Amino acid sequence: MPQTRSIEEVFIARETMEGAGVRLHRAFGHAQIPRFDPFLMFDDFRGDDPGDYLAGFPWHPHRGIETVTYMLEGRVEHGDSMGHAGSVPAGGIQWMTAGSGIIHQEMPKPVNGRMGGFQLWVNLPRSHKMMKPRYQEILATEIPLVTLPGGAAVRVICGTVGGVAGPVRDLMADPEYLDVTLEPGAAFSHQVAPGYMAGAYVFAGSGRFDPQRGEEHGNRRMILFGSAGDRVDVAAGDAGVRFLFFSGRPLREPIAWGGPIVMNTDAELRQAFAEYRDGTFIRS
Repeated sequence: MPQTRSIEEVFIARETMEGAGVRLHRAFGHAQIPRFDPFLMFDDFRGDDPGDYLAGFPWHPHRGIETVTYMLEGRVEHGDSMGHAGSVPAGGIQWMTAGSGIIHQEMPKPVNGRMGGFQLWVNLPRSHKMMKPRYQEILATEIPLVTLPGGAAVRVICGTVGGVAGPVRDLMADPEYLDVTLEPGAAFSHQVAPGYMAGAYVFAGSGRFDPQRGEEHGNRRMILFGSAGDRVDVAAGDAGVRFLFFSGRPLREPIAWGGPIVMNTDAELRQAFAEYRDGTFIRS
């Protein structure tokens, strides 16, 4: 018989500062290792004051991870050490696999005075930490919208909903990433693979994420579901709810994390930073 997952813990996204002085809210990060495995960090960088984000994230390295940038409003301009440059517009996604190493910059820009989005970090398994870097960049028009019988409207970034697969594919941790909107009275029920981590981040309205508990969770709440069960069930509150749902296969490997680089051992971390200092960080 199908079993609904219960809530293990709810985290409140806390304000912090990153990059050259960007104010953002972090829902989980280094302190929560390995509870969100294979995911490492989730940042909410929605902001109404350009002074909170225009300093951006100047040139910095990454190795051993994937960074996933999903824009709601405005855009992020980016460039990297391989000569790749572009812009992630509203509704678009950039799934960057840093692999063996990328040096890049990300600069948030408002459009009509509005800017906001999210960044999720996904760990790479030991076998793929030194893979060739790559990008999957998807426009809003390329992300399918699926309407389910319970009334849920789901933008499928990666994974499959209602027989519709998202455009981001061939990922190591077999992740799902969904943008779910529930109007008042609507509900969302979704299968989760056995043993996979599952979480949800609320950014509009409120909803009930555990049928056994009546409380609603609203803006800037990160829900970590327990591992027992094979589906999640969400019901909208009186004003509806919008949230990001993500799941993935845990790696269960050692984590050595130093700023923008995540490896398996401290020796690998030291090597990465030594290569960055001496100019050999980027592999051919």
